[in-house]
Amino acid sequence: MNNHDLSSRRSFMGFLAAAPLAAMPQSQQIPVGVELYSVRDELKKDTFATVRTVAKMGFQCVEFYDPYYSWTPDYARQVRGLMDELGIRCNSTHNGLTSFTDGMDKAIELNNILGTRYVVLANTGKITGLADWKHIVDVLNTANPTLRKHGLQAGVNNHMEIEWAPIEGQRPVDVMAAGLDKSILMQLDVGSCMSTGTDPVAWINRNPGRIRSMHVKDWSPEKKFKLLLGEGVVPWKEVFAAAEKTGGFEFYLIEQEPGPYPAFETVEKCLAAFRKLHG
Repeated sequence: MNNHDLSSRRSFMGFLAAAPLAAMPQSQQIPVGVELYSVRDELKKDTFATVRTVAKMGFQCVEFYDPYYSWTPDYARQVRGLMDELGIRCNSTHNGLTSFTDGMDKAIELNNILGTRYVVLANTGKITGLADWKHIVDVLNTANPTLRKHGLQAGVNNHMEIEWAPIEGQRPVDVMAAGLDKSILMQLDVGSCMSTGTDPVAWINRNPGRIRSMHVKDWSPEKKFKLLLGEGVVPWKEVFAAAEKTGGFEFYLIEQEPGPYPAFETVEKCLAAFRKLHG
């Protein structure tokens, strides 16, 4: 391949990675990725080797979490170059409140370099009462218009069990669902939802068009989160059907604790299980 062909290929891959997910053909299979927190120790040692490894497994996208925010723009460009080379995307990142307040400019710059669409709040900081959750709603609603001007959208991940437990008579997830702008992604952590006795299918159906991504994480009363996908009690067939029929779904992200296997082996086994469960 000559230099001109290589340059053209990179430009084309970059275009594909930057294209909004909604612009992709509806008939295209929904991509499945991995939340890199699942392989956090490996990621800490070598970001590039970790991305190469999960891409080789067959994952189509990755979700970087909080440590990415410490990257320089140059480092983010190197990561983006690798993803373009591998044909893998970063559709979303996990963030603290800083990415939506006084550190939003940096979050915008890094996420635009990575080709991200959703800047997702996953670390809310210390929460002491319902007023704090309402503050989270205000922060995201205030930040979202600025993010959208830069081709991004805000999101929130319902991954903590306290979000599903009533506080002062209301569940935080219901407060967020009622108060957040409808364009804000409500990324569902299925395992955490199940662990509190909540029906994830009913939750998806109550929030049509808003559950556009989920963490595919299993759970059981005996093993909690220390198990592989398909070994828990989540009704995956029904969850997938609701997501794709009602949720406005765009991409899946496998997230699982290592359990009895090393982290890379765990996510590879979970990907194989996903393909069997989803079809």
